[in-house]
Amino acid sequence: METPLEQILIKRYKSEMIAYIASHPEDFDELVNLAITDKPPYSWRAAWLLFNYLEKNDKRLKRYTQQIIDSLPSLGHSHQRELLKILYIIDIDEDYEGAIFDIALSIWEKINSQPSLRVNAFKIIVKIIKKHPELKHELEYILRKEHLETLSPGIRHSLKLMIKQLKLSSNFNL
Repeated sequence: METPLEQILIKRYKSEMIAYIASHPEDFDELVNLAITDKPPYSWRAAWLLFNYLEKNDKRLKRYTQQIIDSLPSLGHSHQRELLKILYIIDIDEDYEGAIFDIALSIWEKINSQPSLRVNAFKIIVKIIKKHPELKHELEYILRKEHLETLSPGIRHSLKLMIKQLKLSSNFNL
């Protein structure tokens, strides 16, 4: 039997979903738990809603960071993309940065994955490199021609802008 939140996730428009979760804070934990599980058709939608509902650095997600990390490898591309977008907008504790970096790197290296998934993985990589410049050598490896060929010109341009910003903000020399 569907919960009220599950019904909202499949029967309402975005604005109605956001209004529902805003007016039912008691359902936040259920939303997060749906977002980190593989329960079609709710889980991807829950992750999507969570990203669209959250404020930057939402403190309520801190206790779920490990669960998000643990769930990522087993989920589909669209679902992974939404969870990466969530991880991008929150402050990641140093305890989790290594695991998240490794997962993002693994996703990035799968050149046949959805470009939107790969670019979100790349954003996570850049975010962590900004905090840990000693990882900049990783960029030289992951920006090889074979990693870029399957991306559209628009996404390649976005990556170049991210790299340019990274170089300017951190005095990187690539």
